[in-house]
Amino acid sequence: MSTSTTPLSVQIFSDVQCPWCYIGKRKFEAAVADFEAQGGAVDVVYRSFELAPDTPVDFEGTPVDYLSQRKGVTPEQAQQMIARVSGIAESVGLEYHYDDIHQTNTVLAHELLHFAKAHGKQLELKERLLRAYFTEGRHIGKADELAELAAEVGLDADAAREALAEHTYLGDVKADMAQAVAYGIQGVPFYVVDEKYGISGAQDPQMFLAALTQAAEARSGAEAR
Repeated sequence: MSTSTTPLSVQIFSDVQCPWCYIGKRKFEAAVADFEAQGGAVDVVYRSFELAPDTPVDFEGTPVDYLSQRKGVTPEQAQQMIARVSGIAESVGLEYHYDDIHQTNTVLAHELLHFAKAHGKQLELKERLLRAYFTEGRHIGKADELAELAAEVGLDADAAREALAEHTYLGDVKADMAQAVAYGIQGVPFYVVDEKYGISGAQDPQMFLAALTQAAEARSGAEAR
């Protein structure tokens, strides 16, 4: 594989309450590991995408209730959907505990991810938030809980709490959403590789690897001209 000395940029649009985003994260990480083993390099940035910005911070009901209402399906169908995605999550080493999940509004979590990005800890926080939500039953819609999670990845909890109280990074969240609209993104996860290639969904590692390789070769060819 011919590669550039500059890492490929990958923007990942996702939401921390999106089960496929966590699954996609694991599959993409597997592809990146193979890509780097071949001499490639990737620079990942997470972008905000609110799947349900109208969701209250304290949703009254279970994830089954939420999914049933949101998708217009029966509770039984919603339960089947949850069982399916939980099984796929398990296949990539993740544990989803839907009985413990707090369905919530994720805008503050997105603001915190931008705060973390400004302090060099976005990747660590993204992983922490996903695990907190899907595995640990943490309430990621509340500022105090988010500040605690920020501290767990080495960020200043008081500074995080202040940024959330003042909505310092809300403009960045809105800018990401506007960019998603400009790209035509309607669902997540969505991967933008080198600002040229778009990949939708939690694809298999082989597909991600092929896209990274293609982007690297295209860039190398352009640099050689």
